[in-house]
Amino acid sequence: MSEIDAKTEALVPAWVTLPDIAEILGVDILKVRQQLKERKFLAVRRGEHRALQVPADFFQDGNIVKGLVGTLTLLADSGFTDAEALEWLFTPDDTLPGTPVQALQENRMTEVRRRAQALAI
Repeated sequence: MSEIDAKTEALVPAWVTLPDIAEILGVDILKVRQQLKERKFLAVRRGEHRALQVPADFFQDGNIVKGLVGTLTLLADSGFTDAEALEWLFTPDDTLPGTPVQALQENRMTEVRRRAQALAI
């Protein structure tokens, strides 16, 4: 879990809390916390009470977006912090087009992974 700056905050259109994620995925909160620990998705502390929140776009049709976990691993292997990974995932890329997270939602995982791998070079 990390802190994010105002720029990254502005890139993410909607956030969900861990209890919201439990409801979305149909699991209990302990499972959500385990998935967070396993880096299935990223969370940041935000808001007045510094609650853990996750970008809502990481979830689709009651599941974690396909390809997100592997993409997060590639970004971490490239030395990205959680905050940098969030910024990269939500920054528009004209060559995709759209953002990497939108491309993942549209099952264009190969394109996103290719770009994430290129960051390591």
